[in-house]
Amino acid sequence: MANSDSELQDKLRKAAYLLRDADGVLITAGAGMGVDSGLPDFRGNEGMWQAYPALKQAQLSFTQIATPSAFESMPELAWGFYGHRLQKYRDVVPHAGFGILLALADRMPQGAFVFTSNVDGHFQKAGFSASEIVECHGSIRHLQCCTPCNDSIVSSDSLVVDVDNERCLLRSPLPRCPHCGGLMRPNILQFNDSTWLTSRTDLQITKLQAWLQQMNSQQKKKLVVLEIGAGVAISTVRNFGERQQVPMIRINPLDYGVRDLKSVGLQLGALDGLQLLWATLNAIT
Repeated sequence: MANSDSELQDKLRKAAYLLRDADGVLITAGAGMGVDSGLPDFRGNEGMWQAYPALKQAQLSFTQIATPSAFESMPELAWGFYGHRLQKYRDVVPHAGFGILLALADRMPQGAFVFTSNVDGHFQKAGFSASEIVECHGSIRHLQCCTPCNDSIVSSDSLVVDVDNERCLLRSPLPRCPHCGGLMRPNILQFNDSTWLTSRTDLQITKLQAWLQQMNSQQKKKLVVLEIGAGVAISTVRNFGERQQVPMIRINPLDYGVRDLKSVGLQLGALDGLQLLWATLNAIT
């Protein structure tokens, strides 16, 4: 059941007071964060197939195309899927909610850190420092060898992708590993994936842990988790935020329930939720 206007206003005020009194904010974001930028969240096969009709015709689900085995058995199709996504992420402008999060981070004495399952690189594109972001599932902005023959993770910024969108096939040359000549793939955690190179994400997590340790030091800094658009099917983001055992603000149009009375669930999309929360915070400060 949707919240009434008065219930929503009460929840917004409660969330705003949490942010007003916080020393730092851990921003945890899932696929719902990108929907207002015009990106699909692949919630179920129908959402993906609407964006990729050729995969529907082939009856290939997200869990079948987003696998290392797909790069082995049908590399042009796998790279057609990821190449199209890479170009779309390059072209799309992050929505205004990212700017609100930047402004919110600036208000915090201890700043903010981002933990996201999104692979689009839009937090960096919006202005967040790369040193304050964990991409827990990797990034499409980076490549690795499929084998892998070595531990190298390289930028995909120079990769040219030309995709036949109707057939979801890569027309440009397949990216090749400069060391062994084999196929390269995005440095993203895929399904049934035993070859994902984690060193880049591991370093990001080390930096986040240091920041959290500082927040939990003797100064007793107040931390708030601000979760946006994190799903329950793959619950990495939700679980990480909840493990912090601090008050949480959860913005989600569907799965907005929270586990304790200190936390707040807002039944809103990412952009609407952030705009309303920002306006409420400014009204009480």
